[in-house]
Amino acid sequence: MTNLELEKTANEVRKGIVTAVHSAKAGHPGGSLSAAEIFTYLYFEEMNIDPKNPKMADRDRFVLSKGHTAPGLYAALAERGFFPKEDLVTFRHTGSYLQGHPDMKHIPGVDMSSGSLGQGLSAAVGMAAAGKFDKKDYRVYALCGDGEIQEGQIWEAAMWAGSRKLDNLVVIVDNNNLQIDGTVEEVCSPYPIDKKFEAFNFHTVNINGNDFDELRAAFNEARQTKGKPTAIIARTLKGKGVSFMENAVDWHGKAPNDEEYKVAMADLEKVGEALCQK
Repeated sequence: MTNLELEKTANEVRKGIVTAVHSAKAGHPGGSLSAAEIFTYLYFEEMNIDPKNPKMADRDRFVLSKGHTAPGLYAALAERGFFPKEDLVTFRHTGSYLQGHPDMKHIPGVDMSSGSLGQGLSAAVGMAAAGKFDKKDYRVYALCGDGEIQEGQIWEAAMWAGSRKLDNLVVIVDNNNLQIDGTVEEVCSPYPIDKKFEAFNFHTVNINGNDFDELRAAFNEARQTKGKPTAIIARTLKGKGVSFMENAVDWHGKAPNDEEYKVAMADLEKVGEALCQK
């Protein structure tokens, strides 16, 4: 896909995020919106996947380690054709398969159930190790939050991945610099993130995670890196695309009311119109 096509798709993913969270009257829009380009690039450009065959044996795997940003993953999966976009409005509703955190047993395209912060990377490392043991060429991607990497289990997993030279593993850190209680520095600074991963024998790349040129270059660099896993430190804007949510910690974990939903969707419609003029 061209960058323009990817940008249009990411904007549709953002609409899906806002729609799902508004319908649920609960959820985590901020970190879902910040990662919209990351979800879009992975599902529409980077990963070897097939919506018609979600359990394909040699598919690439994705683990949403920061599982609370499920609206972002669901919106991308729906946009890619894993399930109907209309189902996004059932997010978090009683009886819906689209639970508040990803559920691998019921949602097509979800490779790992996640939710408890810090645990997803361990699962991804296990998947990458299994690929090496079985001499398969699939790749494994894990999306972590910059607040999430304050969890010790992240670094246990990173230490093992680096020591086992899992070059089929890519960790993406959504570095939007905000977590539920404030900036990541105020809560417990993880900086410098790249140097920490390098200390665990990772190849690291620092990028603007909302820029498709930089995402493309980073994932290509990861594919060319041998003998080390790669960590992509993606600086992003929390709440990106919705004027009143951008860089606002309050929107980490709450839903827009009806009036706010109208404003948010109008913001995204304007973005879409501007992209159509390009």
